[in-house]
Amino acid sequence: MDHSLTRIAVLGSTGSVGRQTLDVARSHPDRIAVIGLAAGRNVSLLAEQIAEFKPSMVFCQQPDALRAAMPDLDVDIVSLLEMATSGEVDVVMSAIVGGSGLEPALGALNAGRTVALANKEAMVMAGGLLAEAAARGGGEIRPVDSEHSAIWQCLAGEDRGSVRRLIVTASGGALRDRTRAELADVGPAEALAHPTWQMGNRITIDSASLFNKGLEVIEAHWLFDIPYQQIEVLMHRESIIHSMVEFIDGSFKAHLSFPDMRQPIQFAISYPERLSLELPALDFAKLGSLNFGEIDMERYPCLAIALAAGSRGDTFPAAIAAADEIAVAAFLEGRLGFLDIPDLLADILDKHVASSEPSLEAILAADAWGRENAEDWIRAKN
Repeated sequence: MDHSLTRIAVLGSTGSVGRQTLDVARSHPDRIAVIGLAAGRNVSLLAEQIAEFKPSMVFCQQPDALRAAMPDLDVDIVSLLEMATSGEVDVVMSAIVGGSGLEPALGALNAGRTVALANKEAMVMAGGLLAEAAARGGGEIRPVDSEHSAIWQCLAGEDRGSVRRLIVTASGGALRDRTRAELADVGPAEALAHPTWQMGNRITIDSASLFNKGLEVIEAHWLFDIPYQQIEVLMHRESIIHSMVEFIDGSFKAHLSFPDMRQPIQFAISYPERLSLELPALDFAKLGSLNFGEIDMERYPCLAIALAAGSRGDTFPAAIAAADEIAVAAFLEGRLGFLDIPDLLADILDKHVASSEPSLEAILAADAWGRENAEDWIRAKN
């Protein structure tokens, strides 16, 4: 077996997935080398990461601040696209939140790089373009979301034509035991208290609204070339089964593990090998049972809106994902209530005039339109 070094670039190194990716690299210094680090405004943490991992290239949205923090900085400061397409890199960890991760992912795939995709918005916005880029450039997409990593692993060695349906599980998020009426006065702190996962702020809020599950269905559609009508969402509070696949003979495969993002992150980097990872052991005798339930679409309108955008296709997913990013930021800042988020998204879905030929330019235009109109909606609300 080849035990060569895998050289990675981490786009979004100071975010939740980025930090956990570096935890994985830290655990396997003989197998994983960090070649590139890219971050936004968290200059102090980026400086610490540079000092520890000594990459050959970095990206920072505030390069002057980085140079001030590290006067002896001796590393190339490059663009995101330069990092993503560098011949020094084997695997690009795409962990930038939102639409800004799309162009680096496209560039990496066009350049024949492997993209470990944690940025679900990129696939939601432009799944067709990413698939075309991978086919054209010889690159590979490896899913990092726990649900999609689970499906990927369940489908290993299987004919896609033998799949009856994909089942994506949902914990229900921090507010799963609240009635819809009780959500009116929910604040950010309550919505951020996820019962099983430690994630970034935006995805944690999207988990509370289940908007993220709608995005995950869209992502699964593109990643695995499965029609929307064959993808379902199932409530599973324990977050032990991350996804399931049903086959045409009535058999199922399910992927189970302790809920820790390092598992899918590590597998996306080390594939096809499995490296050791210290996680709490699952004690099924203590668990006793695993619970499942249907999703109440009236209770979770954001899920229904995201699914509608996916079914309409074209540039609807790009517009709705961008609008949600703005809406969640406004909720975290206290400018919107939790129940305002689905109202805003419904309005965006209703007003968007989609491009029937979603080129990169059209997708980016829809993203910009979604952001602008979401901001307009918030200003009118306030």
